Order: sequence, then structure tokens, then C-alpha cells
Amino acid sequence: MRYLYFIIMRSILIILFFMLIAVSAKSQKWQQGYFYDVKGNKETGFIWAKPGGRGPIKDEAFIEFKENNKENPYKLSASDLSSFVVGRDSFVVAAEPQTGNWQYGMDFVKVALDEDIKLYQFKGEGNRGVGGGIRPEFEGGIGGGTGGYGGGVGAGISIPIGHGGGGKGGNRIAYYYGANTAEMKELTPFNFVDIMSDMMGDEPDIADAIRNNKYNLSNIDRLIADFNKAKASHSSQ
Repeated sequence: MRYLYFIIMRSILIILFFMLIAVSAKSQKWQQGYFYDVKGNKETGFIWAKPGGRGPIKDEAFIEFKENNKENPYKLSASDLSSFVVGRDSFVVAAEPQTGNWQYGMDFVKVALDEDIKLYQFKGEGNRGVGGGIRPEFEGGIGGGTGGYGGGVGAGISIPIGHGGGGKGGNRIAYYYGANTAEMKELTPFNFVDIMSDMMGDEPDIADAIRNNKYNLSNIDRLIADFNKAKASHSSQ
């Protein structure tokens, strides 16, 4: 009898454990943030940037939004938005580059560096017709409330996450640069030194390190972090 009681209680605890994990995971999907629509109107609430299922418009990425935890969420397609912000990460809308192989013809790009010449980041997996797609990932990076850049086209290079080189399918990152998404151009191993040293020219030590090949596409996250750290130290003086 005692053994049967133990089996039942263990089963109940296991079920409760997985229910708790499911509830916790669902709550983490919703983050405080805001968006700007194509008319420039701002709405603040909770955003789920990577919802599953089918979006409102075919071939467009989408987010889900709710004003508060008591409201029912609704979907917003990329063409409804100009930008959105979750946490410290800012995203803008961009059209698929000719060589992008995105899941969607219109998607969201993260503003990795908000300088005069901006650095945009795509992050996702798979390509069109395969599944997955370029979808935002949130890393507590750069950004802050920049909105309304508009859509555009460009070309880019995809590299596996954490590695250099190209390739189709799997997890990958693509970087683009430009004054806005309409002027995005690819960031490649061939133009990396010229583009990034010019973009970060206000920090001579960082620019020199780029020219000395201390940084490349495979460690660009460290470059961005070092640049922001140097910039913050000078701005506080």
C-alpha cells in the first residue's frame, strides 16, 4: 500500500513539475515592450516576438501583442509595423534581400549598432521552403527605443552561429550595414575591415584593432561589446 502511494505521489509531482516548466516557458515568451505602426502610432504592452502558427499575411513575419495580461493577444504582421522594442533590443522591418533565403519576404532585423551607419543583425534557422526562418533572438544587447526606420532591400552573408563561413540551413546569423534598411548592404569577410573600422572610427583604439585583424565576423559580438564599452567610458568622462 505504501509503495502504491509512493508511485502515485511521484507521478503527481512529475506532472506538476512539467506543468510548472510549461507555464514558466510561456510567461518568458511575453516581454514588456512597445511598437510603432506604419503611421507612427506607439503602443505599449507585452510582445511575443516569435509566436508559432500562421501569420495574418502570407510571406510576412509577425509578432503577437497584448496591452496587459488580462487582454487577449492579437497578431501584427510585419507590414503593419515600422519597428518594435522588447527589453533593450530594438527591431525594425526589412524586406528580404535577393540572396537572403529568409523564411519570409518581409521580416524583422535587430539594430545591433545605432550609429550614423547602422549595423543590422538577422538571426534564425532554415530558409524559404525548408522551415524555421530568420527570426529575432533576444540577448539583452544594444538598441533602446529607436523606431520608424522603414522597410527596404539589401543583400547579406549568413554565417553559422558561433562560427565563420557560409552555408544554408541550420542556425545562422546575417549582418547588414547602412543608414537605414532601404540602403542595407552585405557585411562580408571581404569588406569587414573597411566597413567596421569606418563605422567605429570615433573609437580609434577599436578601429586600429579591427585593421590589425583582432576582430572578424566570427567574433563580431565581442567587437560590438568592446565598442559600446569604450564609447560608454568616454561619454561618462
